[in-house]
Amino acid sequence: MMSENLADKTLTIEQIRSPLRRDGSQRQTLIGLGLNKMRRQRTLKDTPSARGMIKKVKHLIRIVSE
Repeated sequence: MMSENLADKTLTIEQIRSPLRRDGSQRQTLIGLGLNKMRRQRTLKDTPSARGMIKKVKHLIRIVSE
């Protein structure tokens, strides 16, 4: 039952900073999240892999809604 609730949850994230002068892996992580331009927003499923990617670039993005 709990796994069904987690699968239904989504996160909306927005890129608020540029990946310029950052490690290349951080830019690739943004692209993996579907973000590559300022103010672009994406809605993702709340999964452990998405949470890990968000944690890696938390200084470049903000969570709009959970």
